[in-house]
Amino acid sequence: MATEVNRTVRDSELAPDGSGADGGVAEREAERPRMSAAAGLIVAARPKQWIKNVLLLAAPFAAGVLGTGAALASLSLAVAAFCLAASGTYLLNDVVDAEGDRRHPKKRRRPVAAGVVSPRLALTASALALLAGLGVAAAVGWAFFGVVALYITLTTSYALWLRHVAVIDIGIVASGFIVRAVAGGLAAGVPLSRWFLMVASFGSLFMVAGKRYGEHLDLGDDRGLFRATLDTYSLGYLRYVWTVASGVAVLAYCLWAFEESQFHTGPPWYELSIIPFTLSILRYALLLDSGKGSAPEDIVLRDRPLQLMGVAWVVVFGCGVYFAS
Repeated sequence: MATEVNRTVRDSELAPDGSGADGGVAEREAERPRMSAAAGLIVAARPKQWIKNVLLLAAPFAAGVLGTGAALASLSLAVAAFCLAASGTYLLNDVVDAEGDRRHPKKRRRPVAAGVVSPRLALTASALALLAGLGVAAAVGWAFFGVVALYITLTTSYALWLRHVAVIDIGIVASGFIVRAVAGGLAAGVPLSRWFLMVASFGSLFMVAGKRYGEHLDLGDDRGLFRATLDTYSLGYLRYVWTVASGVAVLAYCLWAFEESQFHTGPPWYELSIIPFTLSILRYALLLDSGKGSAPEDIVLRDRPLQLMGVAWVVVFGCGVYFAS
């Protein structure tokens, strides 16, 4: 860790294109975001990424306990714990990645890479956020604490080492989504269906493969300078991964819906929910194919058709959970 941080401090003397400081000072200063160190810390904490923590609500929603007071209290703490833990790992990642970020067309404006936030300040804030996340997790329960500790272990291992290992890197990123889904079930005290776990696992892999595909297209021939594994992955391979993952996710969801419908009478809400779910997968695949998948959170927050399909799924599935007899 010390070596990485020292290298990052030395690299802060380089221009964004990797040239000497004297040749790139003007360019670096022109591109530096105009914000205070405190504002830079908030940006580096990536609050927009907190939308991923909605996954903690998935299992309680599917189990029909989302509206109970006890579950809401535990889930509120659970979401807060993951927000803190995620932001702590993002700050650590920005320190480790600072050298590559300075050469990246978009990431060069990240607060640590741009020199708004010093590596020391970022690491201090990272440690505090991680400890706070673990503290809040302990208030939820020791099983949940263990899951948050596992999440932190996976994400820090990824930042320091595993991101350089092809296939393992996309597996680790996907596991972050899966851990959230499992954590939500633990926080609310609901059992997790094996089909639910399969949907979460392969749906996550689908998104991560699409993210790498988008990065591959965005960065072109220079992709290996910013992420070593992108030189290993071909576009065809990433398409294959997301095709397999999306197919398994849809199949697992169908089996889950059919299994749930056996315990209820009345309108076939669970079976009907297959339609918006599958359409959402197909819409997301279309966006990936057009090269828009490098920032999944932007797709979710900006694509109106995908949002409408998501709302339709919530309504139809929710009718099955809360109104089926």
